[in-house]
Amino acid sequence: MKKGLVLEGGAMRGLFTAGIIDVMMEARIEPDGLIGVSAGAAFGCNYKSRQIGRAIRYNKAFAHDSRFCSWQSLLKSGDLYNAEFGYHVIPTKYDVFDNAAYDANPMEFIAVCTDVETGKAVYKSLPKVTPTTYDWIRASASMPLVSKVVELEGMKVLDGGVADSIPLEYFESIGYEKNLVILTQPDGYVKEHNKLMPLMRIALRKYPKMIEAMDQRHLMYNQQLAYVYQAESTGRALVIRPDEKLPIGHISHNPDEMQRVYDIGRQTGMKYIERIKAFFR
Repeated sequence: MKKGLVLEGGAMRGLFTAGIIDVMMEARIEPDGLIGVSAGAAFGCNYKSRQIGRAIRYNKAFAHDSRFCSWQSLLKSGDLYNAEFGYHVIPTKYDVFDNAAYDANPMEFIAVCTDVETGKAVYKSLPKVTPTTYDWIRASASMPLVSKVVELEGMKVLDGGVADSIPLEYFESIGYEKNLVILTQPDGYVKEHNKLMPLMRIALRKYPKMIEAMDQRHLMYNQQLAYVYQAESTGRALVIRPDEKLPIGHISHNPDEMQRVYDIGRQTGMKYIERIKAFFR
């Protein structure tokens, strides 16, 4: 029975997830596969490289660095989170990503992106580090309006959360029968229609299918929540959610705020760790 880990996105709310998965790594819990969306992919890749604490460490270290995340970067490069600095300089120079450990770990790792020309999800398996691995992870986390469209392997892609925010159903479809799902919104959350759709229509005017997907995203997300509840009720999934709305926005330049959210994740991970062990046994 294949055991999977499903990580939704949520930008800086993903530090809650980072705290949980660090606790899981410390407990030597080894899923057969991990599928991550947006921040779930950007932080979840550290599970495959077995780098406990890396996500919170570099986010805090570069919280005030304009090369990492800034309006200056957006104006100069078209990306709020600078693509070159964040996804090529930091992991190769400042907080080195362990490519060898990633390659040696047999755990399957899939990053979810959205094809802007079709509005459909792209599920990119990344078994080894290649010249495009970091860019696929970047694409998964490239939020519309504040990111350029990423061109990879003949596709144009952006944030995976637009097409498949909580890819539990997909993971089950490829053979993962028992899944731990980590959400970044509390129980009872209902996604509303995106208030920025007028701006989205302008920014994405070349991609009508992407606009359509953005316009329908709240419906897709709420349907996926219902699917998660159903999987949880039948015992196919163990679901971890924050107890209340996390005290952080999509973007943060406050290391203390980041640490608080990460610590909430760690506390939640410790609370659930025995249940996780029993579920994956």
